[in-house]
Amino acid sequence: MRSRRSMSKPTKTDRKRVHTVIAFYVEKEQQSLLSIFKNQLLVALQESEDLRKHIHSIKSRIKDPDHLRDKLIRKICQARENGEKFDIKPENLFAKIGDLVGIRILHLYTHQFAEIDKALREIFHNHKYRISEGPFARTWDDESRDYFRGLRIKLQKSPTLYTSVHYLIESASRAKVICEIQVRTLMEEVWGEVDHAINYPEPIDSIACREQIKALARATSSATRLVDSIFATVEDLERKRRP
Repeated sequence: MRSRRSMSKPTKTDRKRVHTVIAFYVEKEQQSLLSIFKNQLLVALQESEDLRKHIHSIKSRIKDPDHLRDKLIRKICQARENGEKFDIKPENLFAKIGDLVGIRILHLYTHQFAEIDKALREIFHNHKYRISEGPFARTWDDESRDYFRGLRIKLQKSPTLYTSVHYLIESASRAKVICEIQVRTLMEEVWGEVDHAINYPEPIDSIACREQIKALARATSSATRLVDSIFATVEDLERKRRP
């Protein structure tokens, strides 16, 4: 069962407003604009040797219209509950929603991130992509917070135990599009995929399942530390073998 207790229900007017935005979003011209930006950014990332040698893989997507509809309905209901104005419309959709294009970069162990961040900044600079927000790290783990703080990465609390580093990248084209780039370890990806399957678009209404998701977060965090330790040991052995 999914929980709807904390969310007011959308009105008929709300749904009409959302329908107008979605109708604009699925137009061939808009989808083409998003696809071109995603593909250009993917090529830039995949062609970087400095990035390739520190990562495991890259995933990408353009936001599904149904998922965008769910997100807009949540936002319109949240705005009403908070006494705020919902102002998302076709004219400002690309500026207001920063994850219409999404790219996820996966790597094996935590300390690769410093070199990944350096490579990403170089790519953005060379291709004239502006960082409109970030990088910021959403993390709940004290050791992770200390690591990112040491790199001067901004921190955000993560009460859901979600862990990832985020960049919002703006296209260099006249029609501005924003891409959300996430960087996380493979172990963090395991937790994220399970949580997404269970708690998206609405959180599951099960205390037992929520506690199991928390336990999985702690287990994957421990697994990440073990992988970190393995690679630290390998690096130490390699140093000792050098003349």
